[in-house]
Amino acid sequence: MILIGQYDSPFVRRVAVALRLYGIAYEYRPWSTFGDGDRIAQFNPLRRVPTLVLDGGEALIDSFAILDHLDELAGPSRALIASSGPERRAALRVCALATGLCDKMVSLVYERALHETVSPAWTVRCEIQIGDVLEALENECARRAGAFWFGDRLGHPDIAVACALRFLDDAHPGLASRNRRPALADHAARCEAIEAFAAVSQTLSVTAR
Repeated sequence: MILIGQYDSPFVRRVAVALRLYGIAYEYRPWSTFGDGDRIAQFNPLRRVPTLVLDGGEALIDSFAILDHLDELAGPSRALIASSGPERRAALRVCALATGLCDKMVSLVYERALHETVSPAWTVRCEIQIGDVLEALENECARRAGAFWFGDRLGHPDIAVACALRFLDDAHPGLASRNRRPALADHAARCEAIEAFAAVSQTLSVTAR
């Protein structure tokens, strides 16, 4: 397998963490969507990351689709998410909140990095959405009983939230300090101490790469 994308992307990183937790070997190509767009386009015409190229040449082009495939490879007993029912829906909801949070944060990065004149209305809208999602996740995180989101076993919701929080710290330190949440801070620290996270850590450089 070939994983395309840089680890400073929360979407790429959550896939890389899952690959390592599953013990699935992969070749890493740290291509950026700006500087290496033509190379990415060979596998993904959207020129987006993450892109996972399977051994047979098939390219998976969305983090949810990639993780769904990896879960199948791992099997239901090892999968980082329940296979069906309310537990799966609850986990997918947290993952959707975390990845939606990342979408808003990436939009805000592009707004500031690519436009000479930043839209105040768009900036405020993104910041409100970011703050509201952080508040919702903080409340849920504070209520949990186990070490991780749904018990004592690490799962996709934990990975998605931790990767989002790392991106928040790197991309929007002002928002991170303004929206500091103790339960989420504890969650992030617990995840970042795991080897699979530490092995795929990259500080964000906010440029139009």
